Amino acid sequence: MPLLVPVLALAIFAQGTSEFMLAGLLLPLSADLDVDPSTAALLTSAFAVGMVIGAPIMAVFASRWAPRRTLVLLLLAFIAAHAVGALVSSFWVLLVSRVFAALAYAGFLAIALATVRVIVEPAQTTRAVAVLLAGTTLATIVGVPAGAVLANAHGWRSTFWAVVLLCLPAVVALLRDRTLVAVARSPRIAVRGELAELRRRPVLVAVVMAVVVNAATFGVFTFLAVIGTDAGVGDSWIPLLLAAFGVGAFLGVSATGRWAAGIERTWIRVGAVATTAAWIVFAACVDAVPGVFIGAAAGGMLSFAVGSALIARIVGQASGAPVLGGAYATAALNLGAFAGPVLAGMAYAQNGAAGVLVVAAILAAIGVLLAPLLRAR
Repeated sequence: MPLLVPVLALAIFAQGTSEFMLAGLLLPLSADLDVDPSTAALLTSAFAVGMVIGAPIMAVFASRWAPRRTLVLLLLAFIAAHAVGALVSSFWVLLVSRVFAALAYAGFLAIALATVRVIVEPAQTTRAVAVLLAGTTLATIVGVPAGAVLANAHGWRSTFWAVVLLCLPAVVALLRDRTLVAVARSPRIAVRGELAELRRRPVLVAVVMAVVVNAATFGVFTFLAVIGTDAGVGDSWIPLLLAAFGVGAFLGVSATGRWAAGIERTWIRVGAVATTAAWIVFAACVDAVPGVFIGAAAGGMLSFAVGSALIARIVGQASGAPVLGGAYATAALNLGAFAGPVLAGMAYAQNGAAGVLVVAAILAAIGVLLAPLLRAR
């Protein structure tokens, strides 16, 4: 596998850390900028919406540029947005900077997913996509706990500067890499034809499944600290609970990269059933501290194993959309990340922690019902 793939994963890790780290920064950030925590939470929603909208728009906008130049420019734009965010004293300017950061990240992830299909053999596509998404899962393991610790020690602005420093090695590596030199820029994009690809059942079913599976995943992850607190997990143990979920997610993505190639349909169908069962069992054990830790690790592992296989499925099946194929995968991932916490929040308001997990189980069960509709091209 080309060295470029782990380089892209490093950049995705840095950017994914930014996406998730605000979960541990709401209280110090809201106090410093004189807004209430519910208003500060808009920073997370704005980032997710920017990702959903930005993936196709940025992919189309940058389609005529050389891939390496595009990736470098998007990463530099992401760095600039974080430098602005670390310096401003206005919440609304920070909000705008988060939207710009999300647009840059969405474009980077969409182009990285589309490019990786060109630089590896078809049989390695699933593994290469899993390596890229491992950057996201490592962000959940390291980003949220480390961001909270850094903010407590040096203030929330230090986390933004830390993200800037994380991105710089990836910029240097991309500038020095020669793998993408031989990759031609995309031909003039036929938007209508690429959008038509989304209507094909193998692509559309995988996209819808990715949305519902990731909605369940990120709904639980967003409320995991609350679930743990309600079960009696002490404040000092909450970062470990988040890390347990992240470790499980990393193992799930790694397993997909190692064993799912060539059997994606079976992997997804069996995994969707197992994920549904895991959320149901988690809901039944939600009042016990050991059950919460085990449920977080198992749920993270199974849900990310299925989710990463679905993302790889979208990238592989949308071969008629060389520009927008990666954007479809990015949008599906982040539409789930946006919708999941909204649904989980409503469920928590009505039924507490168990309600969050019941909603996750229902969403995963919808994926089970859709799985038989997956067809190979």
